[in-house]
Amino acid sequence: MNISERTDVGTVDDLHASATRMTGLDDFGAGDDHRSALSVLLTAYAEEACLTPAGSKRTRGLLRASLISRLLAEAAWRRFPEHAGVKLPNPVFVTGLPRTGTTALHRMLAADPAHQGPELWLTEVPQPRPPRETWPDDPIFITLREAYRAAGLDGVHLMRPEQVEECWRLLCQSMTSVSFECTAYIPSYSRWLSENDWTPAYRRHRRNLQLIGLNDPGRRWVLKNPSHLFALDALLSVYPDATIIQTHRDPRTAIASVCSLNTRASAGWSTVFEGAVAGKAQLELWSRGLRRFRADRARHDPGRFIDVRYEDFVASPQRTVESIYDRLGVRLTGPARAAMASFQEQTMRGTGKPAHTYQLSDFGLTPGDVDRAFA
Repeated sequence: MNISERTDVGTVDDLHASATRMTGLDDFGAGDDHRSALSVLLTAYAEEACLTPAGSKRTRGLLRASLISRLLAEAAWRRFPEHAGVKLPNPVFVTGLPRTGTTALHRMLAADPAHQGPELWLTEVPQPRPPRETWPDDPIFITLREAYRAAGLDGVHLMRPEQVEECWRLLCQSMTSVSFECTAYIPSYSRWLSENDWTPAYRRHRRNLQLIGLNDPGRRWVLKNPSHLFALDALLSVYPDATIIQTHRDPRTAIASVCSLNTRASAGWSTVFEGAVAGKAQLELWSRGLRRFRADRARHDPGRFIDVRYEDFVASPQRTVESIYDRLGVRLTGPARAAMASFQEQTMRGTGKPAHTYQLSDFGLTPGDVDRAFA
């Protein structure tokens, strides 16, 4: 078969071998939990996803990239054993349904010089954060910058390698992430993941943060990922002193938007993950995630959680942040205010990005469908 016509993603062994060839590394770490997860994922891709040749190529690349990140993390942990002593006091996790303001809130909080977040390129190439002035000359940084510019998603989710970004790529090193479900129809993996313990994946997540923040001790971590909805107990078992910020927005708008984002990101990858199939799958996924989060949250100290309404944040970002700092019991300093104001100005200035338009009917859904799913 011509490689351009290939519609299989590969096997566990050949993906590992490919990652090894590309890096010259072969230590994927102790245990085989990620192999078991990858096996379930590959079976789902083969039997359910109906990938096109382009989709097979892109999916294979994504899985291999996760394995490469795992290899690089293992090598860096050996090279910098002192990472194990890095403290991660009182981290903040922003979560909520996708498209509910989590990205803007996360980046605004991370603008505080006293905070740090995971820059996109460092989630893919884990290493102690180098001096920022060296990044433009780093060949890996340059390659990733061009790749994300070519992705064409600026109208729905602006991604630049130097920006703080979601931390799901760190979970992908364990092949434990709902991100795979956001670009393919893989219900058997979805069922498996909903019953799986995410704790080992969060332990690896934590070690990656210790590594990335090795040169920035004392700065509070601010993380963001809608997938934290699915694993609150695991998250809090690994980060017992974390504060969780939950964003809220009308699910009708959020679901229409996430369907648009995910089908646009994976356009041409599959003959089934589009329209009503994608709409039903995303509605089931995110309504289940929010139900689980609500149930899990009810068992924990209410003081650990801060709620933010999307409309309040849009109307007054500064006032929203001030209320968050009050709840955290820390002072919003002058440098932090200035950095956040600069972020807001850059965001408002925009980049001439195209409008992101969508509606529920594009994905076979009605407002009533969404209301019933989130009732």
